[in-house]
Parts: sequence; C-alpha cells; structure tokens
Amino acid sequence: MKTRDKNRTSDAIVVGGGLIGLATAWELREAGASVTVLEKESPGCGASRVAAGMLAPIGELDFGEPELLAMNLKSRELYPDFVGKIESETGLDTGYRNCGALHVALDRDESGELKRIMELQQSHGLDSKWLGPMAARDLEPGISPSLAGAVLVEEDAVVDPRALVEALRAGLSGRGVRIEISEATGLVLEGDRVIGVETPAGTFGAGAVVAAPGAEAGIAPWLPEEVRPPVRPVKGQVVELGGDPEDPACQRILGSERVYIAPRPDGRVILGATVEEMGFDQRVTGGGIHELLREAYRLLPDVAEMEFLGATAGLRPGTPDNLPVIGRTEIEGLILATGHYRNGILLAPVTAKSVAGLIGGEEPGAIGAASPHRFEREE
Repeated sequence: MKTRDKNRTSDAIVVGGGLIGLATAWELREAGASVTVLEKESPGCGASRVAAGMLAPIGELDFGEPELLAMNLKSRELYPDFVGKIESETGLDTGYRNCGALHVALDRDESGELKRIMELQQSHGLDSKWLGPMAARDLEPGISPSLAGAVLVEEDAVVDPRALVEALRAGLSGRGVRIEISEATGLVLEGDRVIGVETPAGTFGAGAVVAAPGAEAGIAPWLPEEVRPPVRPVKGQVVELGGDPEDPACQRILGSERVYIAPRPDGRVILGATVEEMGFDQRVTGGGIHELLREAYRLLPDVAEMEFLGATAGLRPGTPDNLPVIGRTEIEGLILATGHYRNGILLAPVTAKSVAGLIGGEEPGAIGAASPHRFEREE
C-alpha cells in the first residue's frame, strides 16, 4: 500500500492546464481550497493556444441549442469580474475588451440568415441592431463595400486567450497553487471514491479531482471507461496577421458565415477558424490557410496588406450534442470539465465557478444540462 506524501496532498487536483483547468483552479483557490494542477506539457498548449477569444454568445450557435445559449450568456455576464480580479491581482493585461461585434452579410442569401440570428439575439434581450451597408461602413470603414447589411452587437467582447492563460499562471503562483508538469496515469481509489492521481512522478492525493483534459478526454487512459465522456477532437486552424496599433484594420470583432476576425490591442488580428473532423491531426495545411485568408479578404480587404505572422492548429473537444460535459460522475469526488467545443474560452468563468460549487456541495445550477449522466445508456 502506497502512502501519500503530505507535500503532495491538496484539497483538489485539476488534471489539465488549459484555460478551463486554470480557471477552475483559480475559482477553487478563491473558495479557500488548496489546489494542485497537473499538466503533461505546458499550461495553455492545447486549444487555448489557438483560440481567437471571441466572447459572442449567439454568433456561432445553432437555433436548437437553448441550453448552451443560457450557459454562454451566464458566462459572459461573469467575464468582467473574472478578468478584472485576475488583472488587478497580477497587473497583467488579459486583452479583455468590450469592443462589440459586427456580423456581416456579404450577399442577399447571407442577409436572410443574419436577420434570423438578430431576431434570436433580440429575443434574449441583446441590443442587436440591423445596419445597412453605409451605416456598417461608417463603423468599420475597412469592410467590403459590397456587403448586404450587418448586425451590430455592442455587448460582444474579446479576450486574448494566451494572455489570459499567462495571467492565470501568474495569479495561481501568487496564490500558492502548484502547477506540476506531469502526466496523469491513473486514479487512486478508495472504494468508489477518488483520493488521488497517479503520475510518473508519484502519487498526488486530494479529496476531489477535476478532469479537464480537453480533446483527449474521450481516450484518456487514466479515466476509467465507465466515466470517460464521448468527446472527440475537432481540428481548427487559425491565422495571425500583424497590423498598426495606431491604425487598426478593425475596432470590433467582424464575422461572416465563413470566417471571423478578432482584433488585438496591439494591432494584430486573428482569423478563424476551420472546422475539420481529422482525428488528432494538428497539421497546418495550405488548404485551411487559403480558406481563411480568402474569406477574410472578402470581409475585410485590408488583410491583404497585413503582415503574415503565422498559422496554428488546435483540437477542440467536441461532443455529440455540442454541449460541454461538466459535472459529477459515478466515482465520488471525480468531476468532469471538458467538451466545450467552440465555446471553451467563453465558458471558462461559468465552468470554473460551477465546478468549485459542485466540490463545495452545491447543485449544478447554470450547468445542469451539461451533466455527464446524460450519456448513460438505459439498461
């Protein structure tokens, strides 16, 4: 029988150092818990590294996803306080800006669909406004002169996921949270309760374990098969372009049916993102980059003159119903926090706060529809 090193024992272990995992560790520490984060590579090296950071709850949703919409809206409501506390504590800028978004229809066919999205936004209390071509170009002079119209959503915001990850790392360090670069290899169980995590570096003990391994959740060998969620990797490629911070290509998030453009305070823009069912393939491809540049040029012709800084690919954790997987499992003390697909950056605050609440004995609340138990088969 192995004995647990008291120096490796904490109230909670978070397995996975992406934005979801780090945000969860932050909220757990905020609630007074001692926390250890286990990350097999480096924090933020997965999907968080390539995300554009749009905080637009409705822009990419299908009309049949009311539960996800409710979570998105709640999480965006939490964002200002979430990043405000991190920035205040660390002195680091997370790139959070309440810049608004302009969703653009580039032809008449896109116009009809965009008006449907506007109606959905308005039905949920968002102050969405239809703008004609001239009014849209008054706000964003660089957009295509051939547009058919646009929807302005002033509440939409943006954050720089890489900057937010770095700020969280600094904040967690300042709060005494350990981030161990070590891979989880198994759970330590006492009956039907988890009491720790096995790693090549030894055993880490805890009263609760949060599994936040992103796209690998569906194949993670350290998770027992009966609690392993049906999560699959969905590849996304993004392009980064450099611009002049004194004369930015756009002030707001810009989006069309096939591309979005997220601005950064230093003049850069992020073009994203492809959606590819390619398993764990993370290659950057000529076809993917061509698609993004072509569609971005249709939306914002000025991108042709911007400096090409690079392109990256990452794996989003997708689920069969596009809802995340957040909640308690049949193993007492083990909580899943994965499957966020295209909404991981936006959903970080509500996921983190909800998981901390679950560990504290609270009911699921805002994330109830994301319960892992929805995938259980009837006998």
